[in-house]
Amino acid sequence: MVETHIVSDQMGRRVEVPKFPERIISLVPSQSELLYDFGLGDRVVGVTKFCGHPKAWLKTKAIIGGTKKFNFELIDELQPDLIIGNKEENYLEGISELEKKYPVWMSDINTIDEALEMIISIGAITGLNAQATGMKSRIITEHVASTRIDAKSAIYLIWKKPYMAVGQDTFINEMMGMAGFRNMINGLRYPEVSLNEIQSLSPEYVLLSSEPYPFQKKHIAEIEAILPDSKVVLVDGEIFSWYGSRMLKANDYFKSMQR
Repeated sequence: MVETHIVSDQMGRRVEVPKFPERIISLVPSQSELLYDFGLGDRVVGVTKFCGHPKAWLKTKAIIGGTKKFNFELIDELQPDLIIGNKEENYLEGISELEKKYPVWMSDINTIDEALEMIISIGAITGLNAQATGMKSRIITEHVASTRIDAKSAIYLIWKKPYMAVGQDTFINEMMGMAGFRNMINGLRYPEVSLNEIQSLSPEYVLLSSEPYPFQKKHIAEIEAILPDSKVVLVDGEIFSWYGSRMLKANDYFKSMQR
């Protein structure tokens, strides 16, 4: 008989999980990368089509669909003993269906502290407390090292047609602060913004993210036309939005950004 224990996830749900899960499915790219960096490659059996780090997993692991559309038949064939998802990235109906059959542990991350809490929790669930604690300590050290006091005003755009920006109650907002930017967007998490609104805010920087919308150099001119005195920069969306082991790369990336 498999030994189990009860844990709480970041949505406040109590989940009964195996003492040492051996057939894990990850529904979130950043958390898949975390599992890989924890050395759990032999225990992960399924990931989404967006879980591109490491790239090899897209060939060696079962692809159970996307983050918002699951292949339930394939998941049933895999018989996971732990599924790891996220409140924002996954869809409620799919998670509700999965938790009828399997232990589903959900993260809910809007802050750096909550990202660190997720790392510790997944480390505990998978029996890798030491690795998780060490990773947390390294991320905190990196965070302290990169913190700037000369924050520049900025808008971070994640979508075009319509333009959408990052608001305050988000993980990206906290990473902007870590990178030395002061977010000028208040209120909603991901509000639509017009070019007129962007112009009226007159930020020192406009950050164009590589994901979810793949901003490229050709998109810079449109912003520069209305904000000739602002610096428009293409940024790595994974660095700013991937909570987990990717945070270890943030400090070096932020230092490399031309300021």
